[in-house]
Amino acid sequence: MAKTKIGLALGGGAARGWAHIGVIRALAEAGIVPDIIAGTSIGAVVGGCYVAERLDELEHFARELTRRKVFGYLDFNLSGSGLITGQRLCNRLDEALGECKIEDLKRPFTAVATEIGTGHEVWLSRGRLASAMRASYALPGIFKPVNINKRWLFDGALVNPVPISVCRALGARYVIAVNLNADMYGLGAVLANLDAGADDANEPEIEPVADAGSGTSVRKLLQRQFFGKGENAPGISTVMVDAFNIVQNRIARSRLAGDPPDALLSPRLTGIGMFDFHRADELIERGHMTARREIEDIVREIGVRRALETTTPTPRAQPASQLTAAR
Repeated sequence: MAKTKIGLALGGGAARGWAHIGVIRALAEAGIVPDIIAGTSIGAVVGGCYVAERLDELEHFARELTRRKVFGYLDFNLSGSGLITGQRLCNRLDEALGECKIEDLKRPFTAVATEIGTGHEVWLSRGRLASAMRASYALPGIFKPVNINKRWLFDGALVNPVPISVCRALGARYVIAVNLNADMYGLGAVLANLDAGADDANEPEIEPVADAGSGTSVRKLLQRQFFGKGENAPGISTVMVDAFNIVQNRIARSRLAGDPPDALLSPRLTGIGMFDFHRADELIERGHMTARREIEDIVREIGVRRALETTTPTPRAQPASQLTAAR
């Protein structure tokens, strides 16, 4: 029986990306091993570690995270192009992956990024795996962009939140996609005739200037600014990430409608924030449950596809012109 190439497209979603681990575990339990993996943002991190056979280490790292440890990885930078330099995370990736090259992996893998200035969608399918991951998850304004081959790159979710098209271009005949943000904003509503004259917000508080010599004061001030001080006072991260995710959500809906996957997995992640990295146990379990619910249908559809391909020649995948090496 002909072997149908299976593609796995892992979408972006920051902390919600730990659900990808549960999805991959459930697929493996059913004997489904993707031939091609493409990832955007956190999807590139999980997908890359999976192909590099480092998923166990990533899961262990995720499950050990606490709020305190998460904040410890946020090396704030007030003078660069991002609030966080990301060097501490880079060091962990380098420690885990070293000089691992994408072209040396056992299965094809591509990380999606966006080029600053042109808006080009960039497919990173060669070069250092860790660098490709960094470029793909570099959230605009939060993490500093990454320079690869003289191109400044940041989060690929701005152009391809769920990289189904990448899997198809690389030859996948059956694509399983994971969308982490399906339940975040719904379909979107129009609030007409809202009265702009009533301002219920309190006057913004003036933050005291922290003593430059007090590291503790500076740290607490940055923490309040980054995470906010309550529901009525969102922090910088909430404002920037929400704006980014609304755009990402609209793009994802459009692209999914134009190029739907063969199987779409949308874990129910309501109530889990984009920076809730410390909730890995819950996220992995939700991803696992979602995939388990669809496994029977996926296995049956793959079987039917393989049966059909015994009499139908498989077309060659066309080389993608967007491929870029990650240094």
